[in-house]
Amino acid sequence: MGKEVNTKKFSQEFGMAIRRRRHKLNLSQEDFAELANIHRTYVSSIELAKVDVGIGVAYKIAKALNTPLSKLLKEAERE
Repeated sequence: MGKEVNTKKFSQEFGMAIRRRRHKLNLSQEDFAELANIHRTYVSSIELAKVDVGIGVAYKIAKALNTPLSKLLKEAERE
């Protein structure tokens, strides 16, 4: 078997990238959730890496943060 990928670490970094961007835009979780059309508790779960995010939700998040999804992914990979 090959080397195992640490998806938990990536989910943590992705969540932190979202939180940093959200804070930079001075958005509460509630306001951000409304913009992204997702539930506020889901935002919290994403930021805390309690859930894995599908590509559709990730795209909605990026649009709500007014940033390319690729930028959020690169930021998460860098960490």
